[in-house]
Amino acid sequence: MDMREHQEAIQEAAHAHGNRRVALLIAILAAFLALTEMRGKGAQLESLAANIEAANLWSFFQAKTIRQTTLRAAAEGLEAFATSDVPPDRADAFSKRIQAWRATAERYESEPSTNEGRKELVASAKRAEARRDRALVSYHWYEYGAAALQLAIVLASVSLIAGVAWLTWLGGALGAAGVASALLGWLAPTLIHL
Repeated sequence: MDMREHQEAIQEAAHAHGNRRVALLIAILAAFLALTEMRGKGAQLESLAANIEAANLWSFFQAKTIRQTTLRAAAEGLEAFATSDVPPDRADAFSKRIQAWRATAERYESEPSTNEGRKELVASAKRAEARRDRALVSYHWYEYGAAALQLAIVLASVSLIAGVAWLTWLGGALGAAGVASALLGWLAPTLIHL
């Protein structure tokens, strides 16, 4: 084997070794992409579930408000009627009915034993909205991460075909940015506001 053939063999071995590294980079990026996509889908579903929960709680709040308003109006109407010439036995029954309606209307305002009073429903709905908002921000970070990882895989693949080393480095940098974005979505989605 002459010197020229020996140098070509060394270059081919180095090229093959470099290709293996790029292939390994692509495999790692693809694994991170799969995990990022999975977490992103989970965050999206969590956001939707919390949004539905918040909407249901606000609907329940509105129903309680309507019931409370109806009872208060009925109590005021019966009270106005009871002040006219009503026999004493009927006036007592009216008074008891008015008190019962007002007590029920007050119970609708706050009912800590069941957490179904208007006050408790507002707090629960706001907690559900906060969970929804956090999950939605997480979802966006995962989407940014997935996009960066996909571009990184494309650049690393092109570097194999074109034999351009800087594309591998650019792909690696984009992959790192994608992983960082996914980590933000997982650990601290509200740390940075875009």
